[in-house]
Amino acid sequence: MTEAGCPYCSKKTDDICENVCGGASRAALSMSRRLRCALRCFDLKALLLLFVGIPILVFVIYVHGQKFTYFLRPLWESPPKPFRTIPHYYHENASMEHLCKLHGWGVRETPRRVFDAVLFNNELDILQVRWNELSPFVSEFILLESNSTFTALKKPLLFASNRRRFKFVESRLTYGTVGGRFVKGENPFVEESYQRVALDQLIRIAGISDDDLLIMSDVDEIPSGHTINLLRWCDEIPEKLHLQLRNYLYSFEFHLDDDSWRASVHRYRAGKTRYAHFRQSDDLLADSGWHCSFCFRHISEFTFKMRAYSHVDRIRFAYYLNPKRIQDVICRGADLFDMFPEEYTFQKIIAKLGPIPSSYSALNLPGYLIQNADRYRYLLPGNCKRESG
Repeated sequence: MTEAGCPYCSKKTDDICENVCGGASRAALSMSRRLRCALRCFDLKALLLLFVGIPILVFVIYVHGQKFTYFLRPLWESPPKPFRTIPHYYHENASMEHLCKLHGWGVRETPRRVFDAVLFNNELDILQVRWNELSPFVSEFILLESNSTFTALKKPLLFASNRRRFKFVESRLTYGTVGGRFVKGENPFVEESYQRVALDQLIRIAGISDDDLLIMSDVDEIPSGHTINLLRWCDEIPEKLHLQLRNYLYSFEFHLDDDSWRASVHRYRAGKTRYAHFRQSDDLLADSGWHCSFCFRHISEFTFKMRAYSHVDRIRFAYYLNPKRIQDVICRGADLFDMFPEEYTFQKIIAKLGPIPSSYSALNLPGYLIQNADRYRYLLPGNCKRESG
């Protein structure tokens, strides 16, 4: 038999293939026999790869592809330029003149006015902690609320319906609303940018002037009161200063790292200062407050934010929103979206793999939180269970 007589068989053929092919013309072979010949002569490893290996690979990429891109981030994205970190000095018994001098700054005869501006979504408890922490030092609180999430979902005006909780700042509050554009399928960061531009306009309405201090941060990025007091009393501070915040997840039990830097304080300049939530300078003041991400009382608040904020693409499967799963993730200190850490080096990624270890220290937390510990018990160490409502 020649290879021309059986195009499916190699020289190393077995008896079945020999019997099927030998002595018979190609045209005379039945379809079933030709198929048997092809399968028996085909490499078994190649078949396994084709019908088993490739489907498994496709499934793994579908399930874990986004995770792999985060893990491989060091290969395609370089670390940002390091900040110029400014040491932060504070003691309750130290004079302001002494503290300003330690930072290399002069001291003012009168403090600057301070404006605190935020976009509000649904963080009522954290907002109350924030405003009580900053209240002694802020001249005007500015809050903008939309009837749309960044992902074009309709939402109620929660602050408006709970405004009575914040009577202690009512005389210093500039509150505004902005209608959502509800553009389906649009990149959520476009809506976020639109709302931040609207907040820029509200800041001007609040009466800010040149050299007033403007705090730019999300509601859950809370500068410490003594940090803001230092900056309003000290002269010659940087015009744009980022604040290094301690990063917490779900509560003050899970301390992730000290790498939160997006919060910033600006010496306002009319026509130049624009509200933003990205890097705007190289100066970073160390240990300046707290960032408590996804720090909610109710499971429903977790699911709402997961669907509402700009990283909604991380919800790859519907079961991520399952209340039992969310509760389990919270108590383990794991990631809600089953993601790898967002880092720029393999060393840091590997160091942060797995759940966040529990911390049982409740020292150096916002004063209002400690003073009202019974009310905000869920934010303190050892209290991971959330309410179902």
